[in-house]
Amino acid sequence: MSINGNPANPFRKWWAMLGVGLGVLMFTIDSSIVNIVLPTLVQVFHTSFATIQWVVLSYLLVVTSLVLGAARLGDMIGKKQLYVGGLVLFTFSSVLCGLSPGVGWLIGFRALQGLGAVMISGLGAAIITEVFPHSERGRALGIIGAVVSLGISLGPTVGGLLIGLSDWRAIFLVNLPIGIFATFVVVRSVPPSVTNPIKQKFDVLGASIMTVTLVCFALGMTDGQNYGFGSSRTLTLLAIATLGFISFLRVEAKIKQPMLDLHLFRNLQFSLSLLTAVLVFIIVSGVIFITPFFLKLVLHYPIQKVGLLLAVSPVLGGIVAPFSGYLSDRFGTRIISLIGLLLMTVGCFSISTFNTQLTELDYIVKVAPFGIGLGMFQSPNNSAILGEVPPERLGIASGLLSLSRTFGQITGVAVMATLFAILTLSFAPAADVTAAPPEALVFGVQKTFQIAALVLFVAAALVAFLWKTKQDKGQKP
Repeated sequence: MSINGNPANPFRKWWAMLGVGLGVLMFTIDSSIVNIVLPTLVQVFHTSFATIQWVVLSYLLVVTSLVLGAARLGDMIGKKQLYVGGLVLFTFSSVLCGLSPGVGWLIGFRALQGLGAVMISGLGAAIITEVFPHSERGRALGIIGAVVSLGISLGPTVGGLLIGLSDWRAIFLVNLPIGIFATFVVVRSVPPSVTNPIKQKFDVLGASIMTVTLVCFALGMTDGQNYGFGSSRTLTLLAIATLGFISFLRVEAKIKQPMLDLHLFRNLQFSLSLLTAVLVFIIVSGVIFITPFFLKLVLHYPIQKVGLLLAVSPVLGGIVAPFSGYLSDRFGTRIISLIGLLLMTVGCFSISTFNTQLTELDYIVKVAPFGIGLGMFQSPNNSAILGEVPPERLGIASGLLSLSRTFGQITGVAVMATLFAILTLSFAPAADVTAAPPEALVFGVQKTFQIAALVLFVAAALVAFLWKTKQDKGQKP
């Protein structure tokens, strides 16, 4: 069957969804699949854990720091071309990662893989928004949201299976056939992107400042988690990031063709929706980071069971996401997002009741509202953000969506891990959180997630305000 055809072909948009979805699936699986192999890589390359962390950090820093630049280029020269380039680069660098002769090579090739991932993560949602009509946008973004959740939950499982069947190289080499097929489908099925008819000039200065700013912020938050936020190195990195952000805003406000059009943020619906996304991903990253400590150190579950239980929330979110997108197309994005946030708030309060008598069934029941709520929130909120920008700005809006996710994750892991450690050790002082007694860990989990629930309640209040604003204007909320 040919997948090529004219834009009126009703099947073409679904082929485009398949191609873009496979790219997003590869990117999200690879974001989490590497973590399970880190202990193995320490032994294989005869290196330290501090060094092997850069296999993750090099990838994360590139994705975080360059996503806005890639998104801006997408608006200028076409999202399809850059997305295809990202797929090719990601696939090629995956092969290089799998063939790495040493840890230094692997770290470098992971950074190259991150460069391909930047284009995939920053432009996927924008392409889907262009390909599908407005009436189906929520459902389409819901499917992409489900793919993201599926990738996150499958990463550790697929990684463990591949390592069991072969060795660590298989987790990278498996991307070769998937990447080739996804590239073929995108080339044949995705129509040319909407670009600005006015000749554009890339903002090199703004992109450079933002790259330095985001790299320093990511390194500062990582250092803060490892060495404390009072360390001189951490404070220096965060100070540079703050000065860089202020400088970036001044530069973008003055030049004629900025990388990031600050006028977008005059739209309250757009700005507060992005802020809500950041708050949500701060809490999501905290749940993913802290929950394994509870399951392993308090309940003493084996690592296989911990992995399966951690998959419960993203799997539920992945199941719900397409339905929430469909509902948002019918009833409006705000009301569905609000319901999702309220469910996540309930889920955090449920998690804050974890204790030493928790059973597997209790765990599933208590985390279910959080996973379902995330699935209900994400795709309608994404749809609301992308629906507030003109077609020629979809690339940068999609890039901001991706940045809100990675920014929230970097911030959330550092802040919530620190909060969890402070609360745990305040109950029973110990050399390290891992050495604290179970009662202290339970206290830390309970108090941390009570605070997390309050943060999500604030996010829900923001969405309720946006919903009321839309209603007052007589628009579909």
